[in-house]
Amino acid sequence: MDKRNTKLIVNKSGGTSSKGGKTYRVTIPNTWVEQLGLSENKRDITVAFDGDRIIIEPEISMEEYTGRHKGNKLIKLNFYNNDTLCSSILADYTNKQVKIENHINDKFHTAFGVNGNPGWDDYLSFLEDRCVPRKRAGLREYLDALGVDEYDPLEIIRKTKGRMAEDNQWIEVCDCDS
Repeated sequence: MDKRNTKLIVNKSGGTSSKGGKTYRVTIPNTWVEQLGLSENKRDITVAFDGDRIIIEPEISMEEYTGRHKGNKLIKLNFYNNDTLCSSILADYTNKQVKIENHINDKFHTAFGVNGNPGWDDYLSFLEDRCVPRKRAGLREYLDALGVDEYDPLEIIRKTKGRMAEDNQWIEVCDCDS
């Protein structure tokens, strides 16, 4: 592992930022950027904080993610409005990670709206939002009619396609080959 000591670059924020606002940056060696496959033309990255470290990774497609995580339990969901594919969601049940690709610009009809980087809890909430409420009267009878043993949003969506009476959105669930 190549390791370097450096300092944070601290700038005062300008424009409409709050008084005393600051922006923090760090310079990364060219060789590291090149080894990550990044360049002036390929600059999309994912930055994560695990409580102790900041992790910088190149942004990868769903196909690349699937290839790198073979053996994980991966579920792909395609979220539609009528016949228009709005969002694709790749849920990694092993690592509890979510990757999305929006296929339209209308945030009102995408799976996570303006949230371009949903977390696992956002994903679970999305699934529940496309199901009958957990506390619905007569829930047991509803689940029996669907052939579902317990309240499991993914299994309910497999049966109902996540259709709700108040909109034209629905979900196609695809199990990825592991």
